[in-house]
Amino acid sequence: MSRVTARRRVVRLDGTGDGAAARRGGEEHLAAEEPLELRIGGQPFTVTMRTPGDDFDLVAGHLVAEGVLGAPADVVRMKFCSADNGCSSTAYTDGEASLAFADGDPLNIVDVTLAPGVELPEERLRRSSYISSACGVCGKTSIDAVRATVRWPVEDDDVKVSAETLFALPDRMRAAQKVFAKTGGLHAAALFDAEGELLCLREDVGRHNAVDKVLGWALRADRLPLRGHVLAVSGRASFELVQKAVAGGIPVLAAVSAPSSLAVTLAADSGVTLVGFLRGRTANVYSGAERVIA
Repeated sequence: MSRVTARRRVVRLDGTGDGAAARRGGEEHLAAEEPLELRIGGQPFTVTMRTPGDDFDLVAGHLVAEGVLGAPADVVRMKFCSADNGCSSTAYTDGEASLAFADGDPLNIVDVTLAPGVELPEERLRRSSYISSACGVCGKTSIDAVRATVRWPVEDDDVKVSAETLFALPDRMRAAQKVFAKTGGLHAAALFDAEGELLCLREDVGRHNAVDKVLGWALRADRLPLRGHVLAVSGRASFELVQKAVAGGIPVLAAVSAPSSLAVTLAADSGVTLVGFLRGRTANVYSGAERVIA
């Protein structure tokens, strides 16, 4: 059974007719949500709530956004672990993960072995110290922390994207969201080239996880930095998503909803073209408008 969705019984209420609301039973597909623990060299590093699937991409992308990884050679091995049965001896792919353990044994731990010379950032630079919208370390301190981990500045990326290409991205992204079509409960992140060709799409209950999965796919395919590309996201553009675009060397970030003020500040400071409210044939360009051809 797929771990990406789960079926649950529901009571449907229908008040569209005359009189009292009708009640009937049924089943719904829900987006799965489970914890994933990331370990580095056997030591706990972080835990995130995610939709299972593309877990190696998620882990790799998270470490790209942390400033830890920049190329496939930075990773010796990624392996699934079980809290009860230890770690597999083989670096299984996501598709082969079910073979690593007996049926029913959750694969919610990934252990990463880094290549010699690849080091973790200092505690003060870790993304966990400034990603929360409720944190007390915001504004200039947050932006300085992003600057300190940038591998591939995007200010000099002279890619041009037409408005017509931007207008087409949400529909192309939605058409590829297979799990969203079932559940209606997932965010999406999609990577496009400058002509609007879809290269990679990932879904997750968390916006940040979906973007991490795209970054991880790019790392594992040896495509970083993502110069000349456009990252589209299905929700709002937060500071964290702009930070991830910067970490991947992505010059254009387009969101179907609103950006936050700090997201706009970081985008302008980092040279990212930030597009928001991308709906139908309208959009707002908050920074880097010189890359958009009307």
